Amino acid sequence: MDVFVIPIGAGKYALYCEPASGAAADVQDGPPADTLVGKVRDRFARVVRAAEERQHRHGDVTATPGVIERGKDKVLAWVAQKVAEQRLLWNLRTEPSAVILHPQDMTYDQAMALVQRILKHDHARHKHWAWIDGIMAMVTGVLLGPLFILIPGIANIPFLYFSFRAIGHWFSMRGAAHGLDQVSWSGRPCPPLGELRDISALEPGVREARVHDIAARLRLQHLSAFVERVTLRHITPSM
Repeated sequence: MDVFVIPIGAGKYALYCEPASGAAADVQDGPPADTLVGKVRDRFARVVRAAEERQHRHGDVTATPGVIERGKDKVLAWVAQKVAEQRLLWNLRTEPSAVILHPQDMTYDQAMALVQRILKHDHARHKHWAWIDGIMAMVTGVLLGPLFILIPGIANIPFLYFSFRAIGHWFSMRGAAHGLDQVSWSGRPCPPLGELRDISALEPGVREARVHDIAARLRLQHLSAFVERVTLRHITPSM
């Protein structure tokens, strides 16, 4: 597994991995399918798979005509974005080894320290939200479940929403923990990544052109969307 250290601003970095084209999320581990948690997890997996497949086919998932279909596509677009944001941590859950590709002006030791710092931060953050969303899922399931049983064909949306979030955070927490404790890391410089170092200071058009050029050279199909998203948010810890 290749993990790219992406500079996104002054002292700011994000970790990125390229998803396999059209690959559905591997979220099938956990409790048996005949348990309540297993059933929720399987429904989660189906939604994630549908979101990834629709995004792969259509790209712009909000362009479908019809009110119901547009609503469904907006939900799937939101799911696809969340999957993209957590893909690296989800993948780390089962990886025995990974390669850090870092800017040429960083040493491997600096890159490794950065990866560990980000994973520790992610583990704490996702553990916090997994508990909160898990509790909210149980509350909405217990309090609202009987109401939705009386209304056939209507899903308990609050329960599904918090369940989705709880499962996503749980997988991310496990991925961060596995990356810290179990993954065998190695690294090598990747010179084109250094060209992203001043990316947040560029005008949108110039930034987009530079990122597209670097993504093409590195053969990273989804890098441009990732960089645009994280550059605007600056969500990772500084080095």
